[in-house]
Amino acid sequence: MIEMSRADFEVLVSQALDEVPAELAALIDNVAVFVEDESPVGERDLLGIYEGIPLTERGHYYGGVLPDRITIYRNPTLAICETVEDVVDEVNITVVHEIAHHFGIDDARLHELGYG
Repeated sequence: MIEMSRADFEVLVSQALDEVPAELAALIDNVAVFVEDESPVGERDLLGIYEGIPLTERGHYYGGVLPDRITIYRNPTLAICETVEDVVDEVNITVVHEIAHHFGIDDARLHELGYG
């Protein structure tokens, strides 16, 4: 397991978000991104999670709701990485994976695309 401060990890998440193509970033709607140190109890291998209503499921009734939430988990990510470069790669993959869920892309398709 590699050591990395929460502040440094948050910078990597921010950089990963900055790398989302502008055309896609403009379509992200009502989403907040968070970093937590630990994943939920019983989910220790979980690197990130999207919680909300994907764009593909929002209808005319959608409005007045709290933002969707993307959470990236620091310690589980660091636990599977051996180098800082591994952390950068894993954060980028996890951020893209969770944003894809916001766009309605499921895990099966993400695995096919290499973002599993």
